[in-house]
Amino acid sequence: MLFSSCDFLFGKKQDDSTQQIFEQGAIDPNLIPNQVGYVPILPYWNVPNPTDVYVGYDEMIYVVDDNGVEIFDQKGTKQRTISIAGATDVIQDRRLHTYVAGRVDKVINSTTYNLAAVYHIINSSTADQPEIIDTLIQPFFDISRNNTAFRGADDEAVQITGLATLADNTLYVSRTGPENNLAAIARPDNTILIFNEDGVNIGYTNGLNPVTSSLKSTLGVSSIASFAAPPQATSGISTSQDFMLLQTDASAQYKALWIKWNFDPDAGAIYSENDALLNFDTSKAERFLYTPNRFSFPADIFIAPDATGYIFIVDSERDSLYQFTQKGFEGVNPPANSNITKQILASFGGEGSGPFQFISPSGVCYYKKTVYVADKGNNRISRFKLSTDLE
Repeated sequence: MLFSSCDFLFGKKQDDSTQQIFEQGAIDPNLIPNQVGYVPILPYWNVPNPTDVYVGYDEMIYVVDDNGVEIFDQKGTKQRTISIAGATDVIQDRRLHTYVAGRVDKVINSTTYNLAAVYHIINSSTADQPEIIDTLIQPFFDISRNNTAFRGADDEAVQITGLATLADNTLYVSRTGPENNLAAIARPDNTILIFNEDGVNIGYTNGLNPVTSSLKSTLGVSSIASFAAPPQATSGISTSQDFMLLQTDASAQYKALWIKWNFDPDAGAIYSENDALLNFDTSKAERFLYTPNRFSFPADIFIAPDATGYIFIVDSERDSLYQFTQKGFEGVNPPANSNITKQILASFGGEGSGPFQFISPSGVCYYKKTVYVADKGNNRISRFKLSTDLE
């Protein structure tokens, strides 16, 4: 891993007033919708082929692109690059520890294999040099593989597709792969593994089906998201162990799923479906998250940690950004004192390079009322704010 940095001390950030002035000055009034919708914040941040974007608990913006992980301040000034081979996803926990999904070469029985891995990094946003303190390597990070042989090409084919952290710094890691025998001792490749803050594998999402489509399946998971996210709010942070996932397998009827966590004194952790999202109340909304085949190739998901609780999904094949409520209704809440009774559709997109268009968007994040999109095909990070949030 290579590091490059400027002379800076992370933690010296703009205050909210400065940031508001910066963003307001960068909004084209001609692009503000008549009613309610998202407004692009200009300028774009130009980066090469971004696959993920995330605003950390340290308030810095992390972008995964061709250079590895690039770290920006909130003005869009690049502060540091951390070069990691095959980087695809980035997340941070409340200790300001950063996790990056990538690849690593490992020699096994005299043969070199390129394996999926999660890099655990500290000091990613301090004046000190970043340091890798642990590398979780597939399949060795899975305790169910302790007594099974290395599978060669099949293990090399496994991919890590998503990362999420909880309020207690638990790490969720989604993976996909070819071995999904439900009768085997080892866990299926299509699953979510669970690690404590020390990087020890403490479980997996037992009960989620890796081969058959349902309301609790894991078919070609492309992204996961927890309900805990920055900032470190004084009002607290969600302690829910629920999470959401996206499925890209063609056989998956429901491409986005909310997985609920429950604890049974005898059986332990139980993961189940959230069938409440099957409530298609057309008096409240026109479109719904759980409409079968609602998405084509959903690439990333993020859940707003504020009072809105909005769910954001980018679809790389439909070149679009979708927004839902936690009831599964598509659209934003009507403005106060409005006579509108339904959610107002605010999803947008379409292939192109215009301010409301994308080409193969692959990452999405939300922080303090601003939506960030990794617009991969346009080599840019796009930002948007809801028109009702403008002052």
